Parts: sequence; structure tokens; C-alpha cells
Amino acid sequence: MSLFLPTYFSPISQYAALVNTNKITFELEDNYVKQTYRNRCYIFGANGKQVLNIPVKFPSTSEKKKTKEALVDNTSNWQLHHLKSLQSAYRNSPFFEFYIDDLLPIFQKKYKFLMDVNMDSFMAISTALEINTPFSKTKEYQTKPLEKDLRFLANTKSHSEKENEKYIQMFDEKYGFLPNLSILDLLFMEGPNAINLL
Repeated sequence: MSLFLPTYFSPISQYAALVNTNKITFELEDNYVKQTYRNRCYIFGANGKQVLNIPVKFPSTSEKKKTKEALVDNTSNWQLHHLKSLQSAYRNSPFFEFYIDDLLPIFQKKYKFLMDVNMDSFMAISTALEINTPFSKTKEYQTKPLEKDLRFLANTKSHSEKENEKYIQMFDEKYGFLPNLSILDLLFMEGPNAINLL
């Protein structure tokens, strides 16, 4: 059993941990922290490492900003920007065409809460990678979790103990291998084999 924070198309390190646990618990009662994978992911673009960021806002009434209360700021067309960035970076990758249709709803549905985007991205990747691990959601903040606490993997500055296994990336001849990108990078490059690299 392991405790995770739901993140946006999570980094490879988080999926490596997700596939190696027998039960997933998602922490929904934490306070929102900036500069995390909660509302961003990193892909390999033509100019190197590229961030895809979901703009968020909070209800003016909330004092403590809980992640589950984070609202998606739809004033900018972030979904179209993210989709175009993925198409630009990966349209020539081996498995882009194989998976993109199943991911499209995430870039078309109008979201109110960030948590819903993150859970939908988790479900889409679980389907693509055939991850059937049961999961639950917390009802209160886990100060002393009974399960393995892997919430730190949502922090962009944290590093997993395990190094990513290298695989061919779109622009690695130009920039070298970029570790721990979004799971989308691994999925579009390796397809069904991605699960074996995790």
C-alpha cells in the first residue's frame, strides 16, 4: 500500500512506484503547494524540456488552500495549448497515433476542479498501460500514514531513489536523455513496452 498525491500526467518516477504497489491511496486533503506536479508536467519538445502548466485559482473564501479546492482557470485556452504542444513534440513518435484519441477527452472536457483533471489523467494512463491496481481516496489528511508515504514524488524538486531506465526519446540526439519526464513521453515512445520499463 502506498500514498500518493494525484498529479497531472505524472512523472515517470511516480508511475514506477504506482505499478510496484498492490494498493494506491490518493491524498485529497493536503494543502496546495506551488511548484509541484499537481498542475504541471514536463515533456520533451523540439527546444528541450518543456513545461505544460494548468493555470489554477482558488475561491476567494478559502483561507487554507486545499488542493481539492483548486479551481482550473479556464480564461486561457490551456487545453488547446497542451494538445498542440503534445502534437508538435510527439506526432512523429512511434505510438502517438495509437494513444492520442483516448487522451483527447482530457483536452476537450470543461473542468472546474484541478483534482478532476488529475484523476482523469490517471485513469487514462491506467487504461493505456493496463494498470489495474485498486485505489482509494483519503477522507482526512494523513499525518502518520500506515502505508508507504510517496507524496514527495509530487514535488518537482524531489527525486526518486530509482533512476529511470533509459529509452529512446524524440530529441535525445540534440539534448541527450532527459530523465523523469511525464509518463506521456514514455508512453508515446515505448507504447505497450512502457510498463516493462517501469
